[in-house]
Amino acid sequence: MGLRSNDLRDLANDIFEIDSFKSKMGSDEEIVVLSFSVNGQEPAKDLMNFFEKGYDFILDSDVTSSEQSDGTYKVFVEMERNSQVPSQILEIVDGFTKLANIENPRFRYYKSFTSYDVNEESLDSIIPQDKDAYLTKKEESMMENYKNFFNRSYVEDINVLGNTLHISKKYADPLAFEIVDFGDTTPTLKSIKESINVNDFAEIIFLSKYIGDYNITKFGDLLTFENADKTLVVRRK
Repeated sequence: MGLRSNDLRDLANDIFEIDSFKSKMGSDEEIVVLSFSVNGQEPAKDLMNFFEKGYDFILDSDVTSSEQSDGTYKVFVEMERNSQVPSQILEIVDGFTKLANIENPRFRYYKSFTSYDVNEESLDSIIPQDKDAYLTKKEESMMENYKNFFNRSYVEDINVLGNTLHISKKYADPLAFEIVDFGDTTPTLKSIKESINVNDFAEIIFLSKYIGDYNITKFGDLLTFENADKTLVVRRK
């Protein structure tokens, strides 16, 4: 029996990814890959089957064979990269949100820290719809790839699930942060309203030893990490 509305309630994450994983069907320049995070292998397989049977424009759907480091199973959807992609994704997300009872789905492009509302305008402006646009967008997005942002760090595993950044390394407890903002350093820092917190210097020392050579500052309960001309704003969880 197929999935029905609310069958995946509380089992799927409300933020999905676009072009964060490589295509199995062809070159990444020609194929758009969506990835959804689901708790449990069987629910993930059910969602995979739902995608395969429900949308004739989907080239392939698959699920990871084992649990990922963030505790979920990834469900992948592949489709041809063309001008129809924004409307096709809206159609897919409409079905997905009904199954998972999600009211405000968001997407993250190419492992960026930033997530966006799912609407035709944002999808059309962010997702490249041909080979040349993809190559340009990928180059622009490299610094926003969270693994590249932490390219000078001591950490060994970095994942973003929903709006939470998970960081871990050997012989230390994992850390979790709520992602607040990410962007060019000057405007990102100017947007912070809180004053610099000089009372938590010990936390700055701890994070510097844990993460590495980053300019770390605390504003109220917010932490900022600077790498080159980009700044990530987070809150400890």
